[in-house]
Amino acid sequence: MPAFACIFVPDFPVEALLRVEPELRSQAVVVLEGKAPLEKVLTANEKARRAGVEVGMTKLQVEACSELALRARSPLQETAAHAALLDCAQAFSPRVEDAGCDTIILDLAGMESLFGPLPKIARDVSQRASDLGLETNVAVAANPDTALIAARGFSGVTVIADGKEAEQLGSLPVEVLFFDADLDRVRILETLSRWGIRNLRALATLPEIALSERLGQEGVRLQQLARGVTFRTLVPVEPPLVFEEAVELEHPLVLLEPLAFLLARMLEQLCGRLSARALATQEIRLQLELENGSHTKTFHRTLRLPVPLLDEKIFLKLLQLDLKAHPPGAPIIKIQLSAEPARPRAAQNGLFLPPSPEPEKLELTLARIAGIVGENKVGAVQMMDTHRPQTFQMQRFMPENSQPQTSTAKAESFPHSAAHLQSKDGAVTALRIIRPSLFAIVNIRDGVPARITCPKRKHIDGEIFWSAGPWRSSGDWWEHEGWARDEWDIAVQQESGIALYRLVRDLLSGRWFLEGSYD
Repeated sequence: MPAFACIFVPDFPVEALLRVEPELRSQAVVVLEGKAPLEKVLTANEKARRAGVEVGMTKLQVEACSELALRARSPLQETAAHAALLDCAQAFSPRVEDAGCDTIILDLAGMESLFGPLPKIARDVSQRASDLGLETNVAVAANPDTALIAARGFSGVTVIADGKEAEQLGSLPVEVLFFDADLDRVRILETLSRWGIRNLRALATLPEIALSERLGQEGVRLQQLARGVTFRTLVPVEPPLVFEEAVELEHPLVLLEPLAFLLARMLEQLCGRLSARALATQEIRLQLELENGSHTKTFHRTLRLPVPLLDEKIFLKLLQLDLKAHPPGAPIIKIQLSAEPARPRAAQNGLFLPPSPEPEKLELTLARIAGIVGENKVGAVQMMDTHRPQTFQMQRFMPENSQPQTSTAKAESFPHSAAHLQSKDGAVTALRIIRPSLFAIVNIRDGVPARITCPKRKHIDGEIFWSAGPWRSSGDWWEHEGWARDEWDIAVQQESGIALYRLVRDLLSGRWFLEGSYD
């Protein structure tokens, strides 16, 4: 049995604004359109209409009522609201028709086995749309046109029984059929009004032949719509996976605290839309339009996450830490937030693997540490493509992509270390790097280190009775600052016994350093 659902958003421009400012739902809201000072009322919610507001009134007329909340129309927010409506429909059916900025039709054939009976599906669709910040009318019927008319005519959730279309639609006014009225349809509506036809029941009972003779095929089609007997093929659309939210501010923002309040609401909407598509995100982009005197400039920040996440609280905290470290520097007049969709992370812990921290908490901890010590001092070590020992750079910590360092890589990092040496019982000697390297005073005898003194380590002071080296290396001579060094392995007699060290001489400065000790 065919079944179709229609989602309709009454007063769509108002609802698009209320997604960003839900605290205005208890007030009378008016949306204005046009250039100042000639703004006129585009639409208003029910409370504003009860207060006497009509479409087409000037801003000067509606300003006389102090209880009205006046807002300028926002195409950016309407685009985001329409995308959220598509995401809501895609959560229940793969076949969705975009019937307008405020209307979506979806095919529910075969969906009862997944989501339950049709009344339950209709209620779930309405609840999902409400979670995304839109108050909607949802209607279910056996054909898409009947569902569309019922959604536009009845408030809340409506289910039209198969075969009862004319009976259930009969009480609706004739104007519900003229939602996309052109000049010809306006004339038809005026004609029906002169005939005394006020509702669909009266239109459905008119003689079909006489109606055709007077109003033509368009009149017959309108009568079929009133009877609920039309049927057409749904025209499905594949909406792009674009998840963006935008806010145009009435007054510029200067402080980060009110900005965080708006970001929290936008992140909640983004995560709701991603959840409706069973997706997560691994990259969040923030774009702020700043007021810079008579001009505007754009401020960009991007958060790249190690794994796909879907937690608006974590995202908000990461954005707050990032903005605290990199403030915009000027008043904010527009906010745009977008998320790059990704498949949710599927992970299973192994029985014989040590437990690891949750990626969400780990990322938040790393962001807090970076805010204290600096971004370039937190992350994972990456070896550089050079023969210079101990040369590395910091890269972003990515738990799943990090590769364990092989023994070959370790050996190449220290090609002359005493790790190649073994004691008599076959145990390998390991080199422990000292960071930062310790300045040392070395006495030379016959070109060989004979005595060492380390001012910062008082216990390292004595004769060198064994040494191996030097191993000379140099590189980067083609750059402004090259490097050249001699490396020695030495043995020193101390009070605690014999100690082995790695001693390095910088040939460019002639200074000696203790770079490591052998365990």
